[in-house]
Amino acid sequence: MVQATPFLLLLSLALVAPGLCARKCVLTGRWINDLGSNMTIGAMNAKGEFSGSYHTAVSATSNTIQLSPLQGSQHRTNQNSQPTFGFTVKWTFSDSITVFTGQCFVDVDGKEVLKTMWLLRSRVDSIKDDWKATR
Repeated sequence: MVQATPFLLLLSLALVAPGLCARKCVLTGRWINDLGSNMTIGAMNAKGEFSGSYHTAVSATSNTIQLSPLQGSQHRTNQNSQPTFGFTVKWTFSDSITVFTGQCFVDVDGKEVLKTMWLLRSRVDSIKDDWKATR
């Protein structure tokens, strides 16, 4: 029986180890980007929908930057360990809205990282200025 104990221990470690490496990326919480902007994402509902707030560190307006609400959704993490997501920020200090889309990754060091792209739509006074309204 003494020889069976090391085998069972080795088998147990082999079965448990893959679960330790497969960390899921979770959007819920506070995030800070390279420019110092930060957002907080609240709990997901059963449909993968969430809400939160965004405080940008950069702006093209001269208005005072304020905390702004966000609404979004993601593919549920029980199906994907590195989910795709999207959210909209309605800026409270300007007539603009930004949509973000991206994916949540766990890097080689085990750190959660969001990779996103965004489009910002500003209000313009006429249709002839439409070309300069989206960045």
